[in-house]
Amino acid sequence: MNHPAGTIVFTTVGRPYYGFDVFALHLDSAQEHRLTDGTSVNFNAQFVGDDDDGDLTTVFVSERSGCSKIYLSRHGIPDPPELLPAAPGSLFHDRPLIKNNRLYFISAHEKPLQHFRSWSSLYAACLDGKTGIARLTPADAVDYSPSISQSGDLVAVASNGSRPWGGEFHELHTDIVVFRSSEPEKRVVVCERGGWPTWSGDSAIFFHRQADDGWWSIYCIDLNGDRLSTDDFPVAPVRITPRGVHCFTPAAFHDGERIAVATRRPGKSHRHIEIFNLVTREFQPLTENLNPNIHHYNPFVSPASNAIGYHRFRGESATYGESVVPYLEPVTSAVESLRMLRLEGAFPSFSPSGDLIAFNHDLDSEIGVKVVRSDGSRRWVLLKDRLAFYNSWSPTEKSAIYTSIGPIFESVRTNVQIARITFDPSDFDDHRDEVLSQVKILTSQGSGNNAFPSCSPDGKWLVFRSGRTGHKNLYVMDAVNGELDGGSIRQLTEGPWIDTMPSWSPAGDLIAFSSNRHNPDNTEAFSIYLIRPDGSDLRRVPVAGPDGAADRERINHVCFSADGRLLLFTANLGGVSAEPVSLPNHFQPYGDLYVVRIDGTGLARLTWNGYENGTPAWWSSGGVGEEELGKVNLGGGGVVGDKLRGQFEEPLWISCDIDL
Repeated sequence: MNHPAGTIVFTTVGRPYYGFDVFALHLDSAQEHRLTDGTSVNFNAQFVGDDDDGDLTTVFVSERSGCSKIYLSRHGIPDPPELLPAAPGSLFHDRPLIKNNRLYFISAHEKPLQHFRSWSSLYAACLDGKTGIARLTPADAVDYSPSISQSGDLVAVASNGSRPWGGEFHELHTDIVVFRSSEPEKRVVVCERGGWPTWSGDSAIFFHRQADDGWWSIYCIDLNGDRLSTDDFPVAPVRITPRGVHCFTPAAFHDGERIAVATRRPGKSHRHIEIFNLVTREFQPLTENLNPNIHHYNPFVSPASNAIGYHRFRGESATYGESVVPYLEPVTSAVESLRMLRLEGAFPSFSPSGDLIAFNHDLDSEIGVKVVRSDGSRRWVLLKDRLAFYNSWSPTEKSAIYTSIGPIFESVRTNVQIARITFDPSDFDDHRDEVLSQVKILTSQGSGNNAFPSCSPDGKWLVFRSGRTGHKNLYVMDAVNGELDGGSIRQLTEGPWIDTMPSWSPAGDLIAFSSNRHNPDNTEAFSIYLIRPDGSDLRRVPVAGPDGAADRERINHVCFSADGRLLLFTANLGGVSAEPVSLPNHFQPYGDLYVVRIDGTGLARLTWNGYENGTPAWWSSGGVGEEELGKVNLGGGGVVGDKLRGQFEEPLWISCDIDL
């Protein structure tokens, strides 16, 4: 593959607003203590140590460097944390643990043998530096969420084993697998269907799964000593927590009498940490009394059982540098020649010279279109009092942007219109926050759902998706007059399927788009197709290969490189990187960015995390100096951006309204 070059700007659903820090709650005093330093997103921690010395040292994951890495915060002092050695070159680390001077963690730096399989595996490294990184997960297996027994002799993971990922991302249907830390190749499935294991001592394992009655619940199995034999397992688990409350991500006390759990109760809007007493069968609320309107995630227990840790939004009262959402945030790139920037918004589109980016800040807000400098130093409102999504800056006019006006994710008959927004580019200066614009509707009233415009490189034509025939197909129309005022329109594709999100190639000879035309009955599986603007030479880009792979592809948001040889897109090809129930609301599995040649060869993955990455735009041509484009401006007084408010929701598929 030619080395991809330039700058990619994209969105990560929800991620810019998280602002997580790790906290400890002292059970004797009910006092909360922050353990991390308010930099970026800090999460999924564990205490380090084996005895009660009052030490709140924690190992945790932080994204402060542009990707998730592992850090150590000593003695409960947030600043500065120590970066720990992990997998060289890996852009994804998760669930770190330290036991007997050995660091265990999940990484996703080794490519599996097949598509649609997670890259997540368990690794270990001795902290004395005498040995390198050892992979504990077999080459053909997938592991998540490790837990180490009290002695350190036994390891439990939630594992897909060698089974292919079935496409589900609400519950992964992993198994609980146990092996000795000294013999990782001798693995035993001790219980089928379970996730997020946690040890109590060296025998009892607690884990979560969704019960048959719909409630997420905690279950337990007892290994009955140290015998591990496939003849004795798997066994049926015992349900621990009652129906009527969602319980997940357990953390066991070693006294064998209590577990800490994250709960979501009916009538409540936030996830909280509670202690469940295994003897009295009673819950003890913890965090709701302190922070009733903040989500709390993934508890962990101190070795002395006198403190509970978790991560949560650090709060609006944080200092300025801790409470800003950057307009643009650098993300570590998997390809040295590419810059990666996370946008606080969606559907970015570069101006012809690359110095400005049009985008939609909030798809539910009536501030429809904003523009930000490509160094992230300044932002303006361009279109207000209108819902809008998906933007295309005219390649030949710095004064014209195309967008879709109306609600996103609606039916074919919903009134959504293609609009041309014009303005004076000189108004993008430091003396105003809003830029006056004129809006011209290009599609006829009553023509249904018209969306996802892409302008031809000569600026004369728009390709877009319309539902006017009852099916969502592609059309081409006059970019200035539309189908009104003497303009012209013609249908490019036709059929009882969904053709959507088209993108014109820089040379104007091809249009790429997403479609389920290979299986119209499946409205979730989309592949990339190419077509010429005259409707000829329609073909699928075989990203995942032949043999029915198209029925599993979920590929969207495709666009071209400047030379037209590469395609950038989002896809589900890498499976799921972390247990979804442990995260805030997200929309995996189509959550990572990839590039591929237009013939489907040379596939390369660009992002790794547990979120959904999408709506990318690729600047890779002349104009703005490459040395300046993508360098985020910190403005002297800190990061330029919005106030961090921590407003994010639980996964849409967790409902507390189950019929009792």
